[in-house]
Amino acid sequence: MKISFNWLKKYIHTELSAQEVSDLLTSSGLEVEAFEKFQPVKGGLEGLVIAKVLTKEKHPDADRLSVTTVDIGADEPVQIVCGAANVEQGQKVVVAIVGATLYPNQGEPFQIKKSKIRGSVSEGMICAEDEIGLGTSHEGIMVLAPEATIGTPASDYFKIETDFIFEIGLTPNRADATSHIGVARDLSAMLSVIESKNHKINFPEVEDFKIDNTDLTISVEIQDEKACPRYSGITLTGVNVKASPKWLQERLKAIGLKPINNIVDVTNFVLHETGQPLHAFDCDKIKGNKIIVKKLGAGTKFQTLDDAERQLYAEDLMICNQQEPMAIAGVFGGKHSGVSQSTTNIFLESAYFDSVSVRKTSKNHNLKTDASFRYERGADPNITVYALKRAALLIKEIAGGKISSEIVDVYPEKIQNFNVSLSFKNADRLIGKAIDRETIKRILIALGIEISQEASEHLSLSVPPFKVDVTREVDIIEEILRIYGYNNIEIPEQVRAALTFSQKPDKEKVKNIVSDMLSSKGFNEIMSNSLTKASYVNLLSNLDENENVNILNPLSSDLNAMRRTMLFGGLEAIGYNA
Repeated sequence: MKISFNWLKKYIHTELSAQEVSDLLTSSGLEVEAFEKFQPVKGGLEGLVIAKVLTKEKHPDADRLSVTTVDIGADEPVQIVCGAANVEQGQKVVVAIVGATLYPNQGEPFQIKKSKIRGSVSEGMICAEDEIGLGTSHEGIMVLAPEATIGTPASDYFKIETDFIFEIGLTPNRADATSHIGVARDLSAMLSVIESKNHKINFPEVEDFKIDNTDLTISVEIQDEKACPRYSGITLTGVNVKASPKWLQERLKAIGLKPINNIVDVTNFVLHETGQPLHAFDCDKIKGNKIIVKKLGAGTKFQTLDDAERQLYAEDLMICNQQEPMAIAGVFGGKHSGVSQSTTNIFLESAYFDSVSVRKTSKNHNLKTDASFRYERGADPNITVYALKRAALLIKEIAGGKISSEIVDVYPEKIQNFNVSLSFKNADRLIGKAIDRETIKRILIALGIEISQEASEHLSLSVPPFKVDVTREVDIIEEILRIYGYNNIEIPEQVRAALTFSQKPDKEKVKNIVSDMLSSKGFNEIMSNSLTKASYVNLLSNLDENENVNILNPLSSDLNAMRRTMLFGGLEAIGYNA
């Protein structure tokens, strides 16, 4: 799982470097397996500055070249030979100074050197957009706005943000850490220990969410409440499906996702932000204006987004309209109900699907998606509406449109928090150290665990459902120790244990000695099969046939049970060799 450092800092303030955060995450159990620098533009425009063309003269020995003097913000202007037809005196341009390395869209990277071109000295390069990775045009140099400041690094002018990406090897029990907010939660808990104060997560605000009208309402019916305990949704009308803005595309590219369009990109963004999978349907494809969550008959054919036609299994939960299936719940969307360039009205799905159900379906169809990855581990049933509001506000911001229905939220039986009691005495004993009580409380609060009652010797705790692996007192103690840091538990100088030193006999050596002794006395060694005939036990009164360990798929009727004595194998060998 990939986590962006810059994205992470949107939810928690820290002055720590990316490397320091990486070390903290690893020490807490979120092992950072890889750590790499990410630049949306290769090279990060290092060595490129904003400059002004002071003079332009025709090259004395080349008709298509110009000799320019350029102010790059240094003490003296530099001379640059330029072949672009559109270079003119007074322009603000991007200049690669001597020593800079350029990464063009096509071809190999190259370094700018001081050189002579047709006899004229050139100390840099005035750049076209395709030569520095900012576009595809090579019709001429980039001409910037007149107000561009001379000497400004090009990375600052174009707002190129260098990022660091953590590749986290997430263990199956950490469903709560499958998002940037989830990782920020752990980081805030660790910082609360380091800085001895509460650290809060900056959750994105959704207070501005409001219903514009109720012109298009989609009803929801859940026919299998076990496989789908909660289903939330909302409609937006009048959206404009197009490419996403630069900031959104760069967020997704940083974690290895390919931008598709603004609607799909928002659902992916919110998924990686909150951990809640979302799916957008084209409202015009929802026949009967009704969503039905149900299972279909085994063998039903369904075409998924990857153009594959799949045969459904009886246990596959499907999202259907009144006439046909539209998506495999929690796993993959359908070919004919998704958002396209012509879509103007959408229905946003934010549901909580049972982890076992999704795991079986994902395995049956060999489909591994970002959504199934989270549902299989256990999503947060209480975040569906928040994620809907967050996504709806982002869609309105970048795609326009109006929220045209109330939030549909079918939640027949609310999933309750786990109630756990924590004894400080037990915590001290299992951890091996008496951690300050205030530190313990700060850790629990930062992890989202509510302290419902407090006493001198224990805490009564309410654990939210997103902490799927925390259901017992020992789990709470493990969480405290994980955040406090195993390396902060001192090893005692004296170990309170009795040590007994004795030499254990070498089993193989003893076996060989006994074998040699017996064979020297005239005994023969036999090695019989561990499988035997089940009916042999009837030959001995002290063996009960009902206690046989029978083989389900025996090689033959003579080898259909595990042997319970070596007698019969020995007799078979004697009979065979007699």
